[in-house]
Amino acid sequence: QVELVESGGGLVQAGGSLRLSCAASGSISRINYMGWYRQAPGKQREMVAGTIGGGSTEYADSVKGRFTISRDNAKNTVYLQMNSLKPDDTGVYYCNAHIATSWVSPFRDYWGQGTRVTVSS
Repeated sequence: QVELVESGGGLVQAGGSLRLSCAASGSISRINYMGWYRQAPGKQREMVAGTIGGGSTEYADSVKGRFTISRDNAKNTVYLQMNSLKPDDTGVYYCNAHIATSWVSPFRDYWGQGTRVTVSS
């Protein structure tokens, strides 16, 4: 059993900052990808930022230069530092990870329960 638990969401004024954390726990052998998605009210879920185990990262164009993703492999934890927040950043942020539970198991997709971020203007 694998669980992803997010924390760090909340209410912030435009221009402010928040730091999200997501810790993976349970029967984990290997983690490949870890990333963040968000879903705004009435919109589809979209990728915000992601990181591969080797350190490469990717970002949505809308957050480049404002958000930074980082990862602590020893803690199976991924972070999202969000600066210069805008009202358009409002939504529920979900952690996603590709995890194998043994050396012979394929990587599977896991999701956290989501943490809400609200940016007021």
